[in-house]
Amino acid sequence: MSDQAAIESCVKDYYQSLRTSDPTGVRSVFHPSARITGYLPDGLHEMTVEDFAGFVQSQQPPPAESGAESMLEILSIEVAGHTAAVRLRESYLGMVFLDTFGMLQVDGQWVIYSKLFHVEG
Repeated sequence: MSDQAAIESCVKDYYQSLRTSDPTGVRSVFHPSARITGYLPDGLHEMTVEDFAGFVQSQQPPPAESGAESMLEILSIEVAGHTAAVRLRESYLGMVFLDTFGMLQVDGQWVIYSKLFHVEG
């Protein structure tokens, strides 16, 4: 599988974990030391992978079961050796997020090392 295809697969797995409120899926796509940081309407939020996995798990019923909008658009992927920068837009919890992922290839697997997020609109 090409780097581009492997990165796209990781991003799709990330979004599927959000849609199904799956904390194990969240942990599988993030590096254990990753940080999730960005702005929600109430201000700056900073999370560890465990914080984020717990937040995703707490969304009950899962968005996929509640009929929430499903939208994932990969805007760009730039690979430089074993690193990549990915821009994506997704709908989650009634908001549209513009994310920037810093990704690493570790032991042949692409994982998210940093997630910066911004709520559009």
